[in-house]
Amino acid sequence: MRLFRFPLIAAVLLVAASAALAQRPASPRGEAAIQVGGEYEERRYVGGKWITVDYGRPILRGRTGIFGEGSDYGKGANAGAPVWRAGANQSTRFMTEVDLKFGDKTLPAGEYSMFIDLKEGDWTLIMSTHAAKNGFREPGEGLWGAYNYTPDKDVLRVSMDVASTPVSYEQLTISFVNVTAEGGSLALMWENTVGMASFSLP
Repeated sequence: MRLFRFPLIAAVLLVAASAALAQRPASPRGEAAIQVGGEYEERRYVGGKWITVDYGRPILRGRTGIFGEGSDYGKGANAGAPVWRAGANQSTRFMTEVDLKFGDKTLPAGEYSMFIDLKEGDWTLIMSTHAAKNGFREPGEGLWGAYNYTPDKDVLRVSMDVASTPVSYEQLTISFVNVTAEGGSLALMWENTVGMASFSLP
């Protein structure tokens, strides 16, 4: 009996791992996070404030020209919504424990739904107080993705720098880049496109 114990355990673990992979959502959730405004004291970072983004990470899976071009630019990503949810499934959520300055506009500390108005070569980052639903059929107020988005709850709209990347990003990636003690940039990369919005601490 002892001879078969470990192969049996290995087989059970393999089946469990395969089942877990099979249940992985088509667009897994992801998170980007940084701490700003703190300082190191004896190799420990203290006094920092968190900025985080929680988002769905769609995958190309062989698709090309994901954002389109000309009069069709952005329509595929928007999937029938007036703006892009900057991700997949549930609305992208942006949370900051500290006020941020995007150009001359201030985003107060808080939690927001994050959207992007996609125009060819001209993206607009939107922070909104629209609540986020956990499912499309969930009752009550709030949005699933960007469906039924309206601009009346916008807190901030700011232009993004849009450029081509030297590599193709298979999965949508949101990251904080060029971060210094004074601020940084929020970057979204997918396929061969990157959109960036710089922010600073007040």
